[in-house]
Amino acid sequence: MIVDLQRFLNRNEPQWRALEDVLKRIEQDPGTPLGIADITRLHALYEHASNNLAELNSAVSNPEVRKYVETLVMRAYSEVYSQRARATRFSPLRWLLQTFPQTFRKHAGFFALACAITLGGILFGGGAILADPPSREVLMPFGHDKIDPRKRVAEEEKHSLDKTRGRHAFSAHLLQNNARVSVFTFASGITYGIVSGILLFYNGAILGAISTDYVMAGQGRFLAAWLLPHGSVEIPCILFAGQAALLLGAVMFGRRSNLRLGLRIRAVLPDLVTLIGGAVVLLAWAALVESFLSQYHSPRIYILKIAFGLVEAVLLALFLAYGGRGKTT
Repeated sequence: MIVDLQRFLNRNEPQWRALEDVLKRIEQDPGTPLGIADITRLHALYEHASNNLAELNSAVSNPEVRKYVETLVMRAYSEVYSQRARATRFSPLRWLLQTFPQTFRKHAGFFALACAITLGGILFGGGAILADPPSREVLMPFGHDKIDPRKRVAEEEKHSLDKTRGRHAFSAHLLQNNARVSVFTFASGITYGIVSGILLFYNGAILGAISTDYVMAGQGRFLAAWLLPHGSVEIPCILFAGQAALLLGAVMFGRRSNLRLGLRIRAVLPDLVTLIGGAVVLLAWAALVESFLSQYHSPRIYILKIAFGLVEAVLLALFLAYGGRGKTT
């Protein structure tokens, strides 16, 4: 509780001015690299101002002072926890090849959490089919519960190479559907990540149930050739959306920050847009592959489809792990 406001100002205003000077220098020349000492000082001044803001919010004080410190903390938060806005012209190629993998690695913990939730769903779905086969009616959407995997495979292998019409329209439909699912998963992060977690788990349960059904029917080779070409990119894209959603959920909770919700979201908005935008771009590729390769089920090309999917998975992993390293965005 602040008893003497003037004394409080005299004691803390020098640190606010120092923080403002640091932020001005960074904002005027975003390309200037910061040394360890500069970063440490910025973080210390930011934490000091955050604590002051908490004190001002809990006391009857001058509104102008509170707004000044709040704005200062918001600017510092953006520099400490989010990508710096560049004064250079936006480059889509640089954004995709550098900013996207850098942002992915920055929030890799949320991606790992999205993977864990989805894996839990896969294990649940597969276990449910093994333990209770009638549960397929609940776990398998889009009519898969009515399909006998053996009959479907026999029919697809007989006629799939003849199905060449309407591929462009099908590809556009897949892109629209997958982008909608990803954006909805991301937007549900506003529920503190709870609905996003449920969606990730449910998607995993569907994948686990269908995969188990085909493997139990002895159609594992068909399953791999069907899913790997597009799934090696499409499934990570859904996980990117889940990563962004869980990040948004963490921001909603606002732990370790005295900023108001709107300011917290504004600070991480560039990262959220980058994650979901990168997912949508990669989904365009997945839709093309699914339309023009995954839906052809000739046994003669199964090994090629499986190899293609595995190469995609390796390249995507290398891109996420090393893309943009040593670069600034």
